[in-house]
Amino acid sequence: MSQKTPTHPSGIIPEEIVEKVFKRRGRLHAFPSIDAAKTALVVIDLDIGTGRDKANLQQIADNVNVLAKAVRTKGGVVAWVTTPVQNATTNFRAVFGDAATDNYERMGKAGGEATKLWPELLPGAGDIHTIKQGHSAFFPGKSSLNELLQARGVESIIIVGAVTNVCCEASARDAAELQYKVTMISDALIGQSPELDRATLTTFFRCYGDVRPIRNMLEML
Repeated sequence: MSQKTPTHPSGIIPEEIVEKVFKRRGRLHAFPSIDAAKTALVVIDLDIGTGRDKANLQQIADNVNVLAKAVRTKGGVVAWVTTPVQNATTNFRAVFGDAATDNYERMGKAGGEATKLWPELLPGAGDIHTIKQGHSAFFPGKSSLNELLQARGVESIIIVGAVTNVCCEASARDAAELQYKVTMISDALIGQSPELDRATLTTFFRCYGDVRPIRNMLEML
């Protein structure tokens, strides 16, 4: 007798995709368990500059803090990643335009808003603080994050932050290519719209790794 397809706990992934994935691998989640002591919570771009344009950043700050505390308690590591754009590339300026690029560069200067975490976030003494020079925190040559996590024996990555369908997605996909076990937390991410959030998380669940709500991840930890 075939098993009944379960409902995805995030409530975001379309039923037809859940059914297809469940049928393909025989279980809902790619990673039914993780080693908490070899896990890193990677917090992407939750800086003051980002927060100015994302009113809902405040809404996920509590979830990020709760998850960070749980990861630390279990012996894992928390990494805070920011992207201070100081000298934008030619392609960056072509994509974002002069006005937006100039604003990114202003916020990325030493002491600028893009260099400071959102004030309601609670970093710990042993956390990693690093920067990236592009969308992905795991693209070779753009950040030292992979090397820092490898030195700590990290095998599993939990992705939270902003923006779901840009830097968080790029980081999550590249981490998966590096063979980390990657989970995106559906209610600790900020996207540009519910539709884009859903598209990103659905594709990631289908092809790259896992998607879970915070309550589900806390149970795993």
